[in-house]
Amino acid sequence: MNNLLSAVLPKESPFTIQSSRAYNAAIMISGLFAAVGVAFGLHAMLVGHEHTYGVTREIPWGLLISTYVFFVVTSTGLCLVSAIGHVFGVKALQPIAKRSVFMAIISIIAGFLVIAFEIENPWRMAIYNMTSPNLTSNIWWMGTLYGAYLFFMVIEFGLLQMGMHKQAGILGLMGVLAGVAAHSNLGAVFGLLSGREFWHGPYMPIYFITSAMMSGCFAVIFFSWVGYRANGWQMSESYKSSLSTVAKLGAMLISVIAFFTCWKIISGVSGQPPGKFEAMQAILSGPYSVNFWVGEMMLGLVIPFVLVLAVRAQNMQTLFVASVSCLIGIFFMRFDLVVVGQIVPHLHEMGLVDMPALFSYTPSFHEIMVTLGGMGLCSMGFLMGERLFKGHLSEDH
Repeated sequence: MNNLLSAVLPKESPFTIQSSRAYNAAIMISGLFAAVGVAFGLHAMLVGHEHTYGVTREIPWGLLISTYVFFVVTSTGLCLVSAIGHVFGVKALQPIAKRSVFMAIISIIAGFLVIAFEIENPWRMAIYNMTSPNLTSNIWWMGTLYGAYLFFMVIEFGLLQMGMHKQAGILGLMGVLAGVAAHSNLGAVFGLLSGREFWHGPYMPIYFITSAMMSGCFAVIFFSWVGYRANGWQMSESYKSSLSTVAKLGAMLISVIAFFTCWKIISGVSGQPPGKFEAMQAILSGPYSVNFWVGEMMLGLVIPFVLVLAVRAQNMQTLFVASVSCLIGIFFMRFDLVVVGQIVPHLHEMGLVDMPALFSYTPSFHEIMVTLGGMGLCSMGFLMGERLFKGHLSEDH
């Protein structure tokens, strides 16, 4: 075993057999979470979603949809941030390219796992996507574009592994175009639903792209820091400089998202627009106020912004804490976006008897376990990728 480790790890690595065992244990635990999540998802498919999931006819999209959005947003953001370096030639961001592209692939695969168990018959989507396409459906375009995006990203990563950077840049550009199209289309899935006032509006696709870039910046920092600690390397000055640039970009995008958030609140309360006002009240002072003020605002925006500015994007440990805080906050953002958009009854303005002021939703145990399964798959893929590709050694260590 020691001979195998010495062949895989660089000579200067402080890895020992004990740390390797811990690393293997982390992979096994992550795989266990993924397997348990798959088991719960299969059980839900066999028993029926109505018996295992907390979604209802009134609130058909729940935790699994928001988790899917979280993963694909992160994936698109990782793709866009990495493309700045190796596609558009910005040298400051080139060191992060390979790890970012790989994690973009793993993140979207984790998202596909989650959405597969949210769709009761996922194989129909694959079959009828080709045999009976509906070109007027945003969801059809979402599946098609994300499929193309994954295809381009996998080939791009393979070309990067072979050192064919020029060809990888071409595939990376195609991946960026497919990713932007897919992600803006995902925003349109929400924004074009005129029956859901909280979502409806032309800014949603733009918001999705901007928030994806923010997610990608802090995901790059998170995976890079964990990757270096897992590999036992000291981070080179060039890589630190690259992450510092990413953190500054992330801080700027936080300010842009804060701008979007402020105007979302203003448009939701000004004039008390029907449907949107009730949903906004639920976020500001109602049942989802803790999610919004603590999760979205403090963890997702304020804390990472303050931490990045406090250390001038130089201290890597502080940037890691900021990335953890931001990613947790982004998860709350996705959950609130999906669920709060559905809690206001369609006929709320008519004062119907026995119609609640707001619908309620609580994720079921099955939904939580499938979500943890997706996170376990993402974690396992990351750890296995670090070992299989030797910490992405083409980067400067």
